[in-house]
Amino acid sequence: MTKIYLADRAVLTVTGAEAGHFLNNLFTSDIDRMADGVAAPTALLSPQGKIAFACLVSRTAEGYTLELRAEDQEALVKRLTLYKLRAKVTIAPSASHGVTVIFDEPRPDGAMEDLRFAAAGRRVYRLAGHHTDEDGGAPEALYHALRIECGIAEAGADYPSGEAFPHDVLLDANGGVSFTKGCYVGQEVVSRMHHRKTARRRVAIVSSPSDLPVTGTPLTHGGRPLGTLGSVCGKAGLAIVRIDRAGEAMAKDEPIMAADVAVTLTLPDWAKLNFPMPSDDAIPSNAERHDDD
Repeated sequence: MTKIYLADRAVLTVTGAEAGHFLNNLFTSDIDRMADGVAAPTALLSPQGKIAFACLVSRTAEGYTLELRAEDQEALVKRLTLYKLRAKVTIAPSASHGVTVIFDEPRPDGAMEDLRFAAAGRRVYRLAGHHTDEDGGAPEALYHALRIECGIAEAGADYPSGEAFPHDVLLDANGGVSFTKGCYVGQEVVSRMHHRKTARRRVAIVSSPSDLPVTGTPLTHGGRPLGTLGSVCGKAGLAIVRIDRAGEAMAKDEPIMAADVAVTLTLPDWAKLNFPMPSDDAIPSNAERHDDD
């Protein structure tokens, strides 16, 4: 049994007669069709289509909760209040501090199932507040190791707020983006990327026979950047990478490096994606490359 307290998480409550309509008009996922008892991935985007706030949304008897990084809580309250206008909605921080993650045991009463892990075949539950045993619970590193194993990126640990598109972090693959509901902030950009299939950056699981270097280390192929290491746990980590360049390296059987460590990249199985693998005669030589890095 594993219970882990995440002190760097926070929960907002959004209640009122128009709470669901209000959130559905702002966030990327289809909140109106969300099931009960789940914590579903969603995001509030900038007008340019990049993730300003990554959240897990849950339906409650009173309305909805939004779980996110504690350091982003105040800014999200301000942003939602700005959009509120005359909507019949109340936005408030939860009285609970932090979030407890539970896995490898039965679902506790009142816990929400994290749909990001469900897509990867793991049962992970979340409870607002501190619910570990007297021993303080398992170390937080176990949670991040599980995230890495499942290919689940999180804001702050794997990408800065305001710099990643939903496709970059696989929100289009885990139900975190709806392409059928009405408009939301940044929807036009995200929809265009999806229908034109222009997304080239994706979350990859990074592995090596030896320990990986620290978070922030560039990944390169032939001196060209592919991405940057995010979360790292021993010999495994996550990175948002240029899958076209990674596929080129694989097609040519050339090493991908994190500093002086050779690494292997794999895409999460649940995302149902592949690295583009150009034919040998279609792969440009170093001298023929003209695209920017």
